[in-house]
Amino acid sequence: MSEPAPRISPGGWRDTGLLPQLAARIGGRAAGTAPMALFRVLGRHRALFLAWLPFSGRLLRGSALSRRDVELVIVRVAHLRGCHYELDHHRGRARRFGVDPDAVAAGRADGDRDRALLAATDALVRDRDVDDATWATLRAHVTERAAIELCFLAGHYDLLATTIATLRVPRDVRR
Repeated sequence: MSEPAPRISPGGWRDTGLLPQLAARIGGRAAGTAPMALFRVLGRHRALFLAWLPFSGRLLRGSALSRRDVELVIVRVAHLRGCHYELDHHRGRARRFGVDPDAVAAGRADGDRDRALLAATDALVRDRDVDDATWATLRAHVTERAAIELCFLAGHYDLLATTIATLRVPRDVRR
């Protein structure tokens, strides 16, 4: 089955400017793919891309959540949303940080902390809220700052899944 045609094609240097092209190349190199189509599509809106990139990067690095936690949440959101683009880019990263993406997709967790993170992520994506019992369980395992970041992280990757699906961003070719 073929992918649907992109609604907005990945742009070239003239369409996006320098930063999206560099980010696409660096991201693709890190993921073992061609330059990332997502950056080349979003880069067509230069001002928005320039505002979004630091926010997105901050969620990945320097977070109150560990990199393992971050990848666990991203893989779970991508699975729940059926976003193969996100899964393509985060399966390998998840493994590097000790997360089994297939187990996460199936809802299996390694310990109480992972179960709490997965339950909160599921609730955020499914219900756009976390009930009090799930929140209390989560807070037993993460700091206040980490709980805030979890909301932003799950919401951000849900937003990306929506954008990727709506714009029909093509999956990146593996090298």
